[in-house]
Amino acid sequence: MIIPGPFLYALPVIAIAAYFLGCFNGAVIVSKYILRDDIRTHGSGNAGLTNFYRTFGGFLTIVVILCDVLKAVLAIWFAVLAARYMRVDEASVIVLAKYWGALFCLLGHMFPCMFHFKGGKGILSGGTIAIMIDWRIALVVWGGFILLAVWTKYVSLGSVWAGGSFPFISWYCYPYLAIVILAFLIGGLVVWQHRANIRRLLSGTESKFSLHKKKRE
Repeated sequence: MIIPGPFLYALPVIAIAAYFLGCFNGAVIVSKYILRDDIRTHGSGNAGLTNFYRTFGGFLTIVVILCDVLKAVLAIWFAVLAARYMRVDEASVIVLAKYWGALFCLLGHMFPCMFHFKGGKGILSGGTIAIMIDWRIALVVWGGFILLAVWTKYVSLGSVWAGGSFPFISWYCYPYLAIVILAFLIGGLVVWQHRANIRRLLSGTESKFSLHKKKRE
């Protein structure tokens, strides 16, 4: 894959836009500004969908889902549009733009500057990104996630699969060095964000998911 010179000028623009889109964390925005009760002070302290549902539940969970899905879609779309604005038409470079935008969108979601760099773990947004990149990648990532989460009731186990499998299926689909490096960075970030869950899984203290949210004290 040959990266066109003009595309390099698009990289910082994509990175900045994708990062700030990622910063719009649905769980934090809904809990802090609508419910007036910051999700990061409850449960695991994570600003993600699972902790939000366990803590608050209700219709606003759908708002969180829509927010985290929409920002990922916009980040990838913007990356593609920015690449094409630079008159880049090569398919592999367009895919590279998607991975570049995906990395910074997840960085914004996980480490949002407007929320003291304390965000979510990137599963919902990451899963949306997988769909936006390639259906084959989405099939492996989502298929394993759903099977493990349903079978074991450990959402975190499915999440670790998603992060761990992402770079390898990306490597299979797009064997280009730049894309593979970005894929490992993205997958590594997701797994790293679940390091506490991995420790609890190994010690047998991880909480199982239930459709019935826990009652708040």
